[in-house]
Amino acid sequence: MATLSMEAVASGFPEPFPQSELETSTGIQSGGHLVLFSPVREVNDEIRSETMARLPVSGEGRMYLLNRDASREEARDYYQRLLQARNASVLFECSGVSCGRSVIWANRIFGQAVLNGRDSQQDYLVAGSLAEDGTRWLTLVYTVTRGNLREYVWVEHFSLGDGAVVPGFDTVSDRIFGPLIVPYEGGFTYKFEWEATDRRNLRERAAEEGAVVVLVGFSSLGAEESLDDSLERARGATESLSEVLARIGIPGEQQKILVVGPFIPMENPDRQGDRVEVTVISR
Repeated sequence: MATLSMEAVASGFPEPFPQSELETSTGIQSGGHLVLFSPVREVNDEIRSETMARLPVSGEGRMYLLNRDASREEARDYYQRLLQARNASVLFECSGVSCGRSVIWANRIFGQAVLNGRDSQQDYLVAGSLAEDGTRWLTLVYTVTRGNLREYVWVEHFSLGDGAVVPGFDTVSDRIFGPLIVPYEGGFTYKFEWEATDRRNLRERAAEEGAVVVLVGFSSLGAEESLDDSLERARGATESLSEVLARIGIPGEQQKILVVGPFIPMENPDRQGDRVEVTVISR
């Protein structure tokens, strides 16, 4: 993989979640493919979404059935990590009932009736990436649990035609890598949950001349916990991770630390609770 160019990575269809089987695939060639960047609803038989676009695209859509011993959450996390490794920027994501009705996503947006499932057990994200030749790519990932408890993933991956206007994409900078979500446990000493590939990617991006590594510490607020204690836990974890980064070759003078604690709640289930979010900003 190290020999692949950014163009090859961006243009290649995302590798499937290992514990899944391909059910169907379909080519997507359209001068006005509908892509949503906000929750969906239906009013008088018309699709409504605060931010959506009909785009000229060329690519493919694939549906996967998860193995019974795998979970939709695992599949969602897999694709999030894969997109992060490709340096793709998430333009919109939602989870559960906040996405809107699953039946609308299944039938009206994706045209795949089998994706009609439980509104409370669905996730959607759309991410953008840029190839070295300037081609822009979008990747959509939708996961859902059906009433029979079978779980599916729908992935769309396509290039954008000339002149396509994508909300939020044109303002996304390829100078920003992350955030890398690093959950932690502890209160005096801390244990961090992150993969070796995450550390390697972080080191590689931080090695660029002038790169700044920003660590933002978050914490939950326990029922019997004071605000000060919650903030102190977030501060301790962030400073501890900063020391870990220094040991793997990212010096403290290259880092900036921000402590948020419980002050900024996130809807994304992966961005909740005790965690440090790490972002690399290139010069």
